[in-house]
Amino acid sequence: MEGKPSTLSIDPLPYGMDELSPAISKDTLEYHFNNLAKTYAKRYNAGEGDATFNEAGVFLHNILFKQYQEPSGSNKPDGKVLELIDKHYGTFDKFKEAFAKVAMSIQGSGWVYLDKDGSIKTIKNHEIKKDIVLLIDWWEHAWALDYQHDKKKYLVNQWKIINWEKINGILG
Repeated sequence: MEGKPSTLSIDPLPYGMDELSPAISKDTLEYHFNNLAKTYAKRYNAGEGDATFNEAGVFLHNILFKQYQEPSGSNKPDGKVLELIDKHYGTFDKFKEAFAKVAMSIQGSGWVYLDKDGSIKTIKNHEIKKDIVLLIDWWEHAWALDYQHDKKKYLVNQWKIINWEKINGILG
């Protein structure tokens, strides 16, 4: 695999399996982290399946899990990410509306993210993107156990666990 890393791994979680509840239950996080995300690394390292897909799966999940924190208070963005949001959307509430509109337009599975230029973009399947600031997993395994068919509620609860300090660190 020329130009590809020889081995990959999913980074350890910076919180306990039960610390994102109720936004993400312990059962969902255990399944998502241990059975799905880690499998991308195992398959990549074993040379099984599509190497590009598995590599991107590891890349995206390592971003996703690091941006979460235990739910607390109103959890509003500040600093550089708030400046970026205000510049492009006017307010955090208008940003969340725009983000939801893009997310809800995804047919099937994928990812939705805020890029470094302030645009909201989607990823079909798995792809490595170097412009990700904030990432939401829109694959069914991320929300179905906790939210059944209610993807809007899943997204609303994602805002409760985003670590805005970590997001500001990405923006530099």
